[in-house]
Amino acid sequence: MDYTKESLAFRVKKALRYIRLYGIRRTLVKIRGQYHMCRKFDDLPKLSSPAANAHVGIIGCGNFSFSNIAYYLKKNYGCVIRGAMDIDINKAASLAREYGAGYYTDKSEEVIQDENIDLIYVASNHATHTEYAIAALQAGKAVHIEKPHCVNHDQLVCLCQAIKEHNGKVALGFNRPYSTLGMTMAEYLNKESGSAMFNWFVAGHEIEPDHWYFHDEEGGRVLGNLCHWTDFIYHLVPPEARYPIVINPTVSEKTDCDIAVTYTFGDGTIAIITFSAKGHTFEGVRERFSAHKGNTLITLDDFRTLKIDVLDKVIKKKLWSRDHGHEQNIKRSYSMVRPEGDQSTDSLLSYIWETGDLFLKTKEALEQQTKITLQAYSDDLLRQQSTSNS
Repeated sequence: MDYTKESLAFRVKKALRYIRLYGIRRTLVKIRGQYHMCRKFDDLPKLSSPAANAHVGIIGCGNFSFSNIAYYLKKNYGCVIRGAMDIDINKAASLAREYGAGYYTDKSEEVIQDENIDLIYVASNHATHTEYAIAALQAGKAVHIEKPHCVNHDQLVCLCQAIKEHNGKVALGFNRPYSTLGMTMAEYLNKESGSAMFNWFVAGHEIEPDHWYFHDEEGGRVLGNLCHWTDFIYHLVPPEARYPIVINPTVSEKTDCDIAVTYTFGDGTIAIITFSAKGHTFEGVRERFSAHKGNTLITLDDFRTLKIDVLDKVIKKKLWSRDHGHEQNIKRSYSMVRPEGDQSTDSLLSYIWETGDLFLKTKEALEQQTKITLQAYSDDLLRQQSTSNS
């Protein structure tokens, strides 16, 4: 929804509501992000020389890069963006000018081959995430890949092969597990033993039928939206208890808009995700999560209010503004190129494969309206998939 085309009264009401939800600074950058998306330059701007410590590249300069990635990088580290790339040169120029980047371009190889860049944030259209990430790994860069990191199993296989071959440093754009309340919730659940019951209700934006999300190659809303919550429930189940995972879908007329999916994990944990996209939600995506494990009962609303009951104890937390974990996750990715940013390739491969396999097989289960069972990652599984793809 393009809010810049709405009435003045609507825009003022939206801004005031967002100030209450996100605070003044975040609301202002969200507003600038809306105008960034429709900005067209008569004359492309000239930029100053990059800052001495500029070493980050951004590929894909849409609203998310403008309002989140670039914003949080500058807020925490200063003008560290050296190169900004988008196939729409206006978006690359707009982001570069706003955040003090050294240059902008519509050619990805300029950023990928820049010897002064050691970290690239990939936030382009979904079908190109894997392609750009692999090229960056081949050039020796660390890579943050926004969700989804792949749109089919061939891409997932190729990405894992590239990580293994180049001992690559990779982080994914799943932010909710690193949100303040998300981490608090996981801490209490991890204290309990046995299986759990998880229930997500998500009210998402309605988007136009011709939106690029629905292009065949982009993967639809399961890969564009639902993957956030498949990744979150993946994190909430201990690694030794996850597999096998059984996916059981329920669909209505559209296989990726109004859906319910049930997941049964190896230890008997049941997770249900209900995703509704029937209209526009004035306050953005709305989420309600409930969990029961052992003696712990949890309710979480919109990553702003949390209630935890543990027997006779009640813990309540309410944040001043919503925190979906974007800042923490962008900082985690930035730490990959700092001395403390060491990664185990084996654990990284397991995570990238398993969370990708989970959302890809969820999409397949919904489209085929059939139950699917998943197994854990192994090197043998990757070799088998690699062989079948060659």
